[in-house]
Amino acid sequence: MKIVKIDPDGFLEDDLKIPAEILRKGGIVAFPTETVYGLGANALDELAVKRIFLAKRRPPDNPLIVHVSSTDSIYRIAKPNRIAEKLIEEFFPGPLTLVMEKREVVPDVTTAGLKMVAVRMPDHRIALKLIELAGVPVSAPSANKSGKPSPTKAEHVIEDFSDEIDCVVDGGKTEIGLESTVVDTTVYPLEILRPGAVTKEMIEEFFDVREIRKAEIARSPGMKYRHYSPSADVLVLTGINVRGEMLELAERLRSSGKKPGLAAMQLGKIHDFPAYDLGKNLEEYAERLFDALRSLDRVCDVIIVEGVEEKGIGAAIMNRLSKAGRIYRV
Repeated sequence: MKIVKIDPDGFLEDDLKIPAEILRKGGIVAFPTETVYGLGANALDELAVKRIFLAKRRPPDNPLIVHVSSTDSIYRIAKPNRIAEKLIEEFFPGPLTLVMEKREVVPDVTTAGLKMVAVRMPDHRIALKLIELAGVPVSAPSANKSGKPSPTKAEHVIEDFSDEIDCVVDGGKTEIGLESTVVDTTVYPLEILRPGAVTKEMIEEFFDVREIRKAEIARSPGMKYRHYSPSADVLVLTGINVRGEMLELAERLRSSGKKPGLAAMQLGKIHDFPAYDLGKNLEEYAERLFDALRSLDRVCDVIIVEGVEEKGIGAAIMNRLSKAGRIYRV
């Protein structure tokens, strides 16, 4: 595995020539976006895409998101309708993925056999330049083993993969920390298949929206399988006196021989458990969540997490936590 370390605020085009060439020749390159690290391959190369599924141990019926570096590139792989064009105008580049009718150039392996393709343009200088230099659309699910918490640092990628991928572009930690919002634009009202930083409230300024929580056929990543889950049990507590309940539960678990850890916002040092502070607001919480799960998983067998209100990006946070573990109202 080749590791290319790059400063996202000050890099040269030449810094990305080797990773871009690897992509162009059918290799796999992990790279940062504003959401999480992606595991990239040429979306139009069936063999390259199959390597992603093998490396991630990802079920073949779980479609991939195709990343592009320009709006013109979208029309080469998809057929946006007027609704999709409006959302592209408002939110691209950014943490939004649109499900649209696909063009024949996109192989079935990329879309899990569906006639639709999920497309996004990341709002990240390294990702955009890498895709541009590669000269191909890039399929890029999160760069983690399927089921594990998504990677927000290059170290997370390296932790999950050894010689299974060809290159990691280390551009530091990601900004948002949660995967993109996924919206199906082929139906109306629009359907949010996965919540993210582009919230339901933001999209509702333009169109009617409803959220789809489960699906028999996955139209986007994250709809059918367990995700974001460390080896430790994850218990999410919501309600009024959450902090007190978290500490009491941790004490009971420790008394029974377990090794509990805590993850909460503005977590003070009024305890002696392994702990991860999730910050002072929901944006910091989202950015830190996956790193918290990975960090505590190394030293705990139960992780107790403070839940949040399901509004704005809080809906995306709770969506990820509901897939990582069990939610209890206290």
